[in-house]
Amino acid sequence: MDISILMPCLNEAETLAFCINKAKRWLKKSKLKGEIVVSDNGSTDGSQLIAKKLGARVVIVSERGYGSALYHGALASRGKWIIMGDSDDSYDFSKLDPFIKALKKGADLVMGNRFLGGIKEGAMPWKNRYIGNPILTFIGRLLFNCPSKDFHCGLRAVNKKAFIKMDLRTTGMEYASEMVIKAKLLGMKIEEVPTTLSKDGRNRLPHLRPWRDGWRHLRFMLLFSPRWLFFYPGLLIFIIFGLGYSKLLNGPITIGNIEFNYNSLFIFEAITLIGVLFLIFSVLIRVIGVKEGLLPDHNLLEKLRKSSILEFGSFFGVAIFITGLVCALKALDQWVNAGFGSLPDTNILRLISLSSFMMIAGPLFFLFSLAIGFLSLPSRRS
Repeated sequence: MDISILMPCLNEAETLAFCINKAKRWLKKSKLKGEIVVSDNGSTDGSQLIAKKLGARVVIVSERGYGSALYHGALASRGKWIIMGDSDDSYDFSKLDPFIKALKKGADLVMGNRFLGGIKEGAMPWKNRYIGNPILTFIGRLLFNCPSKDFHCGLRAVNKKAFIKMDLRTTGMEYASEMVIKAKLLGMKIEEVPTTLSKDGRNRLPHLRPWRDGWRHLRFMLLFSPRWLFFYPGLLIFIIFGLGYSKLLNGPITIGNIEFNYNSLFIFEAITLIGVLFLIFSVLIRVIGVKEGLLPDHNLLEKLRKSSILEFGSFFGVAIFITGLVCALKALDQWVNAGFGSLPDTNILRLISLSSFMMIAGPLFFLFSLAIGFLSLPSRRS
């Protein structure tokens, strides 16, 4: 079979029927061997029966969520290509030729672009059109170097083999972002074609909540890019404040009329440790993402299993802690010699700062090594 046209059931039988009839006419005109698949995960208005009467194949999905409906519907599709779009009459299923043309040329994922094809009056709220979509698309292109200029278009086509390889995991609105990001991370060919967005024909308000769903997409993209969310900021913090901290350990720093001394020392120590935490979390989230199938592996887990990071990291963490403990004991000895009173040498504060830094950083490296060792254990995927 050439093509499967997939639409999630949106509990609006009238618009669903309209979309199915348009898709049927296009299939007949295109002369492709195809099917119409309706994925339903809880409609209560009889949409399923109407879809069957119109010749569509209905896939019942027990798991709730927009992403779940599309994922299981795509899995059940029989075509080598899948075109998926919302069944709210906002997309024209009678104008799918550009998607097929791009698929025939070898594209793995073909994204519709509503800004190129046109957005009819009232089809998209102003905050989505001028704020939400442009910002999220810009962030997606920046973080992942994706070619798509309309990250969240609801009409897209995918090669079935490419879809299986993507191994998509999200069940909600984040599914739309995950598909584009995974395609890029896996080195798939992504094309973009103009498509028109019309005002949807539903009799009720859509479930989409612009601010909430926009935040969910943004959060997902940031978590999908631990380098930008954790590693780069952490590295920048660690380098800048770590250098400042090491300078302050040797003595005060004077810039113009401003002197940085003991107060700055402890502030720089704390911020440097924050940088260390960012770096640790960037690696942990990357490994967890790979483990859960959200991020591509690139043999990361296999490399970690073959490395000595658990042993070396644990030893390194213990060594740093012991060094910090020795520094603390040295400071304690000076306090004892002073009869537990005021210390004449205020530079002892630098030694105390160094000891506290090491006694915190050491256990962090130790626990990080244990966590990486645990996460990289071989396990059977669910």
